[in-house]
Amino acid sequence: MDPARGLVTDNNALKIFDAIELVRDLTNDGNMPLQALQCFLYVCSHDKCHKSRMEQDMGLSTASGSRNTDYLCAQNRFKVAGLNLITKEVDPLNKRRTVLRLTPLGVRVKNDLMNELNGFHNHSSR
Repeated sequence: MDPARGLVTDNNALKIFDAIELVRDLTNDGNMPLQALQCFLYVCSHDKCHKSRMEQDMGLSTASGSRNTDYLCAQNRFKVAGLNLITKEVDPLNKRRTVLRLTPLGVRVKNDLMNELNGFHNHSSR
């Protein structure tokens, strides 16, 4: 086998690779912090969850949870345009809690990731 040919040897690993490429395309520089990706995936799987519960489940400090969720919101902690994948809202039942929700873009990215992982993608170059 000639390694220069780029022969796919594991289609499942390729699906994961392609899903990660979808996420990389969301950022200007192609570098999304892994912890921010984990937070996004947590919200994808627990939409309308409390930020404190996400932090507890993921073993994050409050500061780390805030930093990573800010990165995923429309405006990040530096008051610069963020990824707009989630929103942070005050819980109407407990003003001290923050509810994390997917935005319409977040839902679309989640669906694109699921389609990629389930093999329902459209790669014209492959």
